[in-house]
Amino acid sequence: MQAVKVCGVDEAGRGPLAGPVYAAAVILDPAKPIAGLKDSKLLSPSRREMLFELIHERAIAYSIASASVEEIDHLNILHATMLAMQRAVEGLRVRADEAWIDGNRCPKLACRARAFVQGDRLYPVISAASILAKTARDAEMLRMHERYPQYGFDRHKGYPTAEHLELLRQHGASAIHRRSFAPVRRILHPR
Repeated sequence: MQAVKVCGVDEAGRGPLAGPVYAAAVILDPAKPIAGLKDSKLLSPSRREMLFELIHERAIAYSIASASVEEIDHLNILHATMLAMQRAVEGLRVRADEAWIDGNRCPKLACRARAFVQGDRLYPVISAASILAKTARDAEMLRMHERYPQYGFDRHKGYPTAEHLELLRQHGASAIHRRSFAPVRRILHPR
């Protein structure tokens, strides 16, 4: 009997005021274990980078996808996140039998799906997806820093830090700011 192929799925970038939301799906290879997988938020950037490379080398399949700022503003962040997750699972070159999703809801998928609150801390396959999504999104925000250096995306990655909010007030919104998010909307349309 063949083992069930489970893909872990997680997202990165739901909370930021700028940039796309990313998701990743991973099917790990039991014959090629990866030590140290855990929730990406608990890892240093250098450790994430190292694990990112190991996941690429050792996973049976992986896929990284995103939903754009325009999709976030049009659909809302929850639906855009589900869309990114769906794209990630559909992008796997090996079809998964079941998807384990970090969180409390599942996107519409062609395979069975189960949601696990704090799944990225409980299951290495979801931790691997967390690492891929976070590392890929951080890299995208570093590219965005090159285009929009005045916002400090290299430091806060678009999250609503005090520095980012101040820079947003000073410079207004860039093309990659999420207009549907209240802090950006308030700056664009002050009362």
